[in-house]
Amino acid sequence: MLQTQQTHLSAKKAGPKIGLALAGGGPLGGIYEIGALLALNEAIDGLDFADVDVYVGVSAGSFVASTLANGITVEEMGRLLVSRRGRPQRFDPALFLKPNFPEYLRRSSQLPKLLAEGLWDFARNPQARGLLESLSGLTRAIPTAVFDNQPIESFLADLFSNRGMTNDFRELQSQLLVVGVDLDTGEAVRFGSPGHDDVPISKAVQASTALPGLYPPVLIGDRYFVDGGLKRTLHASSALDEGVDLLFCVNPIVPFDASAAPPGHDKRHDSLVEGGLPVVLSQTFRALIHSRMIVGMAKYETSYVDRDVVLFEPDTGDSKMFFANVFSYANREMVCQHAYRTTRRDLWARRRKLTPILKRHGVVINEAILQDGDRHFSSALSRRPDPMRLGHYKNRATNRLDGLLDRLEVLVRPSH
Repeated sequence: MLQTQQTHLSAKKAGPKIGLALAGGGPLGGIYEIGALLALNEAIDGLDFADVDVYVGVSAGSFVASTLANGITVEEMGRLLVSRRGRPQRFDPALFLKPNFPEYLRRSSQLPKLLAEGLWDFARNPQARGLLESLSGLTRAIPTAVFDNQPIESFLADLFSNRGMTNDFRELQSQLLVVGVDLDTGEAVRFGSPGHDDVPISKAVQASTALPGLYPPVLIGDRYFVDGGLKRTLHASSALDEGVDLLFCVNPIVPFDASAAPPGHDKRHDSLVEGGLPVVLSQTFRALIHSRMIVGMAKYETSYVDRDVVLFEPDTGDSKMFFANVFSYANREMVCQHAYRTTRRDLWARRRKLTPILKRHGVVINEAILQDGDRHFSSALSRRPDPMRLGHYKNRATNRLDGLLDRLEVLVRPSH
């Protein structure tokens, strides 16, 4: 569903400032964002998401936003992370699914000491404290996360070390804000803003993607940080606070509404309880974060009266996105194509409302492209054969990214 927030734009002395805010949604949510951005880049003349003024990324969205801010185009990201042209499995999901072995070992080494302390506590006063209560300290040996997120940080640090790119927020041509949450205070922190711009971009993305339970908290300075989505879904206000006039937002995570599903959908999806605990938890999580986002979007209308915010997200009846495994890359090409088509359909359906909004910011919907029913996301990938806007270094950076993906696939692949 495409939502727009139309306001009156005050006269500006300078040209309009355009921003992009990307939400989380796991690895597959990032793939959805690439598909949606491909459609927007192709169908809106004057728009290039590798060259906007402000980027805001949360969780998986921070991964996409940080590469865009470094000059890697949406088309090139799609070729490397999604397309199966060339060697298959170019990007292995194991980058995000490497077991958290270092913490497993560190925590398990504490078991003998914790067990001895618990038994001694019980032996001293068995009447006052039961055995289970005395052994409650064993929970400290439980790892904080299933997976290790260090490969994500290493990958981005290596990529951004390429000449023509940077791992320093202060050296970017555009402003990049990566949102994480301070674990001990619960407060959101905008890495890239003054006072938090000395943190490497790769480390900030590692923190922003550290979803509790899946990835361990990330130590930055003397504080631990976790997924930025715990406070808000989009953090669009981060971009609006920077003076953005037109903000594009992409959110891949919405709750499922079987009554809104198109005719002919799988009737087994009508009762989510039949899907068991994972489906129930997924619906609960999606409903919670989506309701927060809707409340936030409504507040922007009065808090930022001279701005325009455009939101793109799947339809609530979109069973393909709801039932897709957000940590699986097996169907990443399908998800990218699905996002591409969904976004094109939304642009066409709401073109009359969007046209005056976008036009006053210097960008125009290309109706001829939207009317072309033969377009596929792969054709959008070929739209710009030159992927990088960094001139002399574009091919070197692209080859480097391709090589890094190959090396990471070998590094994190389980041994047989």
